[in-house]
Amino acid sequence: MFYYPKNESNFYSQYRVDSMYRVSPMTSYFRVLHSSPKSPAVDVYINDILKFKNLTYGAFTDYVEVMTGDYNIKLYAAGTKTSPVLNKDIFVPPEKIYTVAAIGLLPNIDLLLVLEPKVVNPSDKVYIKFAHLSPNAGAVDIALQGGKILFKNISYKQFTDYIEIPAGTYNLEVRPTGTTTIALYVPNIRLKPQRFYTVYAIGLASDQPGLQALIPLDGSSYLDFRED
Repeated sequence: MFYYPKNESNFYSQYRVDSMYRVSPMTSYFRVLHSSPKSPAVDVYINDILKFKNLTYGAFTDYVEVMTGDYNIKLYAAGTKTSPVLNKDIFVPPEKIYTVAAIGLLPNIDLLLVLEPKVVNPSDKVYIKFAHLSPNAGAVDIALQGGKILFKNISYKQFTDYIEIPAGTYNLEVRPTGTTTIALYVPNIRLKPQRFYTVYAIGLASDQPGLQALIPLDGSSYLDFRED
């Protein structure tokens, strides 16, 4: 399904069609990530239309294609539609790809838009970045096992730009910034060339659910913008 902004009628007034020219609104994509620890599975509504059912903690939806504009996101405990656990408006600019992450702890869940930048003419290397979504963990460094620091001093709600690394299999360590203590060890990550990945750190430090890493294939690997 193709999604339209909340102010649909106003939006269309900006894109009138006459007998000579056809102007198409620019599109974007986003998916939703449930990364709110201790929160129930949720149903995802976009502009009050049920789009995804029973999104569990640590899971992603598919991407949806949308026109640039304002959107309302509501999350309800799965199977209900009384009081949303989250109700927030977001603005989606043209020709962008986002992961819209539900973050924080009940009752203070929020949305964080994690941009997945497009890279023109990507090399044969891997593109990887990091997003810190653990609400009670301090700033961290992300390093190769026993070696090079890839990302330094990343705090909660922060995310990095992509960096390029050779394709291959990696073991990553998440460490409190400036230390060699391993808060989270992520072994045997197989990263393919000309692919885009984000390492999402979710969960809770010294609590349950514990810290874990999600490493999905980002939309920049396979999505393209529609040209009419």
